[in-house]
Amino acid sequence: MPTDLAAIEQALAPVVAASGLELYDVEITGSGRATVLRVLVSGAGGVDLDRVAAVAERVSPVLDSAAVASLLPGHYALEVSSPGLERPLRTPAHFRGAVGETVSLKRRVGAVNERVRGLVRDADDGGVTLELEGGEVETVAYGDVVSARTVFEWGSGPDRRRAERHRGEGRKQEVVRP
Repeated sequence: MPTDLAAIEQALAPVVAASGLELYDVEITGSGRATVLRVLVSGAGGVDLDRVAAVAERVSPVLDSAAVASLLPGHYALEVSSPGLERPLRTPAHFRGAVGETVSLKRRVGAVNERVRGLVRDADDGGVTLELEGGEVETVAYGDVVSARTVFEWGSGPDRRRAERHRGEGRKQEVVRP
């Protein structure tokens, strides 16, 4: 049975918001005893280790509640962290938040996947418009996006300012056994 990530996000969002942060994403990776429930949080001015630890302590009881625990695999490790400098982009809101940033995007083109890299010029509910490295501008429908993430580039410009904003972000990991 696939995990209902939307229901988990809906349960966790108010708890994360009460901590003064925003729920960026929830994902489950691995399988069996190697399953990881990753809760990504962000906030103005970045996210430090103390804030991550506080969120982990607050979301753990929610994950243990009967309503949410029934949506989760039996054993998993909980990881609460910031999305980092190279953030995954999965939703239209993620892409809108990446306008002006460089991204690496894998898209479906016919029967094959193609990776492109470019600057996000615009994003709406239907797709993302990229200025590719060669200067061409293309719009990619979200249905054609296989995976995408922001790309950190050393030097000046928006990525450097973003790096300064996210410096000091930390991680906390704890094992949760329902």
